[in-house]
Amino acid sequence: MFYLLKTWNSLLERKVDNRNFILRNNFFNGTPQPGTKICCVIEGRTKNSIKPEAVVFLSDTAITATTTSRRPPTRRRPTTTRRPTRTKRPTTVKPAPMPPASSGNTPNYAEVLGKSILFYEAQRSGVLPKDNRVKWRGDSAVHDQGLRGEDLSGGWYDAADYVKFNLPMASATTMLLWGLYTFKDAYTLTNELDNMYKSVKWPLDYFLKCWNPKTQEYYYQVGSGKLDHNYWGRPEDMHMRRPAMKVDRHTPGSDVAGETATSLALGSIVFRQKDRAYSDKLLLAAKSLYKFAKEVPGKYPLKDYYDSSGYKDELCTAAIWLYRATKDSNYLKDADLYYTDELAWAQDWDDKIIACQMLMYEEKRTRRHAQVVKDFFTSWRPGGDVPYTPGGLAYRNKWGSLRYDANTAFLALIAAEDGLMVDDNRKWAAGQINYMLGKNKENFSYVIGYTNNYPLHPHHASSSCPNPPATCDWDVFDSTKPNTHILYGALVGGPNTHDHYIDKRDEYEYSEVTCDYNAGFQSAIAGLIKLQHDNKLPPIVG
Repeated sequence: MFYLLKTWNSLLERKVDNRNFILRNNFFNGTPQPGTKICCVIEGRTKNSIKPEAVVFLSDTAITATTTSRRPPTRRRPTTTRRPTRTKRPTTVKPAPMPPASSGNTPNYAEVLGKSILFYEAQRSGVLPKDNRVKWRGDSAVHDQGLRGEDLSGGWYDAADYVKFNLPMASATTMLLWGLYTFKDAYTLTNELDNMYKSVKWPLDYFLKCWNPKTQEYYYQVGSGKLDHNYWGRPEDMHMRRPAMKVDRHTPGSDVAGETATSLALGSIVFRQKDRAYSDKLLLAAKSLYKFAKEVPGKYPLKDYYDSSGYKDELCTAAIWLYRATKDSNYLKDADLYYTDELAWAQDWDDKIIACQMLMYEEKRTRRHAQVVKDFFTSWRPGGDVPYTPGGLAYRNKWGSLRYDANTAFLALIAAEDGLMVDDNRKWAAGQINYMLGKNKENFSYVIGYTNNYPLHPHHASSSCPNPPATCDWDVFDSTKPNTHILYGALVGGPNTHDHYIDKRDEYEYSEVTCDYNAGFQSAIAGLIKLQHDNKLPPIVG
């Protein structure tokens, strides 16, 4: 009996019961023809140790399938879910290959930090500022609006596409703000502090537009995935309809509202010394949005793309950051209600269990909370739950493999700052990040524009387009030529389990870039810069 089922390349249309599920063809697959090979990845989970078994029936394939673009669009199916409660992992692990903390010369972390900030500037939607540094980008989607004409311009485009999905956008903003909060010195040391403030203010300003405390409405998405993914071109040239979707007192969205409240609360702390009036504005919005998320509990209605698996973790992190921003102990009491000792699977846009656990440890400092956090990092070490590539990369999932690794590296550096597994966490985090920066058997950097050997064909529409007035369409997507513009600082999805990377636009599991991928990565880079300055960076070996 399954308690949860996830699919890729198909949609879960209906759960009949815990044994029967009805799936339908995803629109971007087109209509299957006779002789077509059908590949549908299905992930089933149980609450016990019984091995899942399944029987699949195909029914009226040609009739029920729908047609659309000839291209599979950029879209990550949710690759993480709330995992069932599991027993604690052992605190000892088996030996396995791991990349050294550094191999040869130490990477230029300062350069990478600056370029990652530049990537987020390339993802901006709306009217760009006069100091825009990405010259091939211009104003776009300036008329995005809500159902009653509310101004919803601004924010970040999600990935290669031009939809604004607030759950991953808010999650990325939280991770970036957390890195700035913890490792602010790194931004000061590299003269990137002003750029970073501008970077995180862009989505925060957008979130303020999305939330109306008077009407109790929060807009969580602008743009249609189906319409958007039929388009390959410049955002400045878009003419498709861009509907806005919201949650309100009748339609819950505790996950996306909770995560946005987290970003706003953390943003209020980060901006407190720089701009007190702006900080107060963020805090006021965070408090009212959190109250809404708590009073109208439930998952938000988005299903086809970033469908959520729960909301208690988002409410936990929001409550703790609000406690830190206000010193109101009622928020910490709330966080206790949402907290779980469950062994977390990973940190990503959907799953913040380990973030909740780490923040709770920082507040409580008990052995219980410390052990929960240590169990998570132990499960990520060689011999634990997470497999490794031959080159030593921890490989949590094939779609955006580097994203999970980078997020965990960032959290490991925070745990070390908290006094947990200090040397081991720092060495592991540095080794994993250095792998992404070219300290691997291919000497290949997975960060675009860093070193002389990096991805040239990222799955990213705007950077692939030639300069106007040249046409940009699906012929550009098909082209084997490198992207016209260098998308500096973007972290691609990553290699496969054999450390092999495919540098092709249509291999989007490898070559896609997203705001979500870069967030934990950039914050980990900031942590390594701080260690380097303090002469605590793990020694070079190999």
